[in-house]
Amino acid sequence: MTFPFVCRTGLLTVGLLSAILKVSCAQEPFRFPTANHFLYEPGAELKFFAPTAPDKPWTSGSFGCVRNNGTRLHEGLDIRHLQTDRHGEPTDPVMATADGTVVYFSTKPALSNYGRYLVVRHVVENIEIYSLYAHLSAVRPGLKIGDAVKAGDVIATMGRTSNAETILKERAHVHFELNLLVNDRFAFWFRKASPGERNDHGEWNGQNLNGLDVRQILLQEHNTSGTFSLSKFLHGQTELCRVLVRATNFPYLRRYPMLILKNPVAEKEGVAGYEIALNYNGLAFALMPRAASEIKSPARIQLLSVNEAEQRANPCRHLVVLRRGHWELGNEGLREVELLIY
Repeated sequence: MTFPFVCRTGLLTVGLLSAILKVSCAQEPFRFPTANHFLYEPGAELKFFAPTAPDKPWTSGSFGCVRNNGTRLHEGLDIRHLQTDRHGEPTDPVMATADGTVVYFSTKPALSNYGRYLVVRHVVENIEIYSLYAHLSAVRPGLKIGDAVKAGDVIATMGRTSNAETILKERAHVHFELNLLVNDRFAFWFRKASPGERNDHGEWNGQNLNGLDVRQILLQEHNTSGTFSLSKFLHGQTELCRVLVRATNFPYLRRYPMLILKNPVAEKEGVAGYEIALNYNGLAFALMPRAASEIKSPARIQLLSVNEAEQRANPCRHLVVLRRGHWELGNEGLREVELLIY
């Protein structure tokens, strides 16, 4: 299944396809993973988002510090079902948000709070980005890891699978994420950082995928008439904190070179470390190489600054903590940085 080509003037027929190529009507890089597009209708949020309970606001199904009174992160969008079978079970097709390659799926719901889930790798503006679709009832029969998919291709069926709380029929949804991959050595790092704990999903463990605010991406796409830039979106993240690391050869640098900033001093003297800006979800969105002459502390990881207003607004990852009047990296923040540079 594929969507028709959509321009701001509406749906276009095949006969007009050649004309499309001659006008400035670009396809948006990401599409909705289901037929539910109520995000674009003012006041229809409860038709799009599946909140955690009937008495909870629609924002509890959105991205960010929206759970447990703002103290718990939700790293995706919970998009409501539109259709059910005669037993009330969701039957909505789940579609690839962009052209890409299937890199992972788990068909055993008991192994993750994602339930049955699937991950697709995309390259948008030369940036690797990974979409994740969770709580599925089924992955498309015959779909294999390594298969290429086109935007709009059906890859699964919506469900309500999970290893934790039961997802009620009335709030059946697909949990949809767009992520950057932190480290392709995650499995090795996890064994060292969490000895004795299970990792059933290798590098496709949710801890290794740092989510972007998909709601903002879809709304910006809609409001910028085809001029949305993923690169600008990433560089425009709000900084929660900045850290300095004495590490120069970690996978993130090779995967996301477009996030590395220029520094003439380090170019001349050599790179001895990186100054890294993190958003409130721990996503590294700007990495400045630093020369040895610019690094004053011998510490392997050093917290340089904290945006206190952003920390007050979005505290749920607990990346930084205030102790005795001084900001420090919290356990979660230190763990995030250690994984990044492993």
